[in-house]
Amino acid sequence: MYNYTFRHDLDLLDIQWTGLFTPEVAERYAREMIDAFRRSGFAPGYRLRIDMSMIRVQPADAIMVVHQNLREFPRASRIAMVTPSAIARHQILRLMTQPYLRIFDTPEPALDWLTATADPKA
Repeated sequence: MYNYTFRHDLDLLDIQWTGLFTPEVAERYAREMIDAFRRSGFAPGYRLRIDMSMIRVQPADAIMVVHQNLREFPRASRIAMVTPSAIARHQILRLMTQPYLRIFDTPEPALDWLTATADPKA
């Protein structure tokens, strides 16, 4: 359903969602992400990429579980979401209002933006 890597060389938490979550999977995902972050040595201000390009949109009940359980997750300095789906983009923008968030169609431009040294609001 998901894979993640803490890329210390880029201060990047790189996540790929590969399947549809159920509320139970979403709860397990949130717990696992919190535990993994604590063990990672990362601190607030890291960069985050979530690649959702292998799926279209997560079920609303499952995504709300993720959203509610990760409310207190340490803040990133930049967030890049990857999805070609217009419906998923709408879902993301409805739930994630951070001014340092951008949505990309493919993973490569997302990584370029995340690792650029320019102002993240640009």
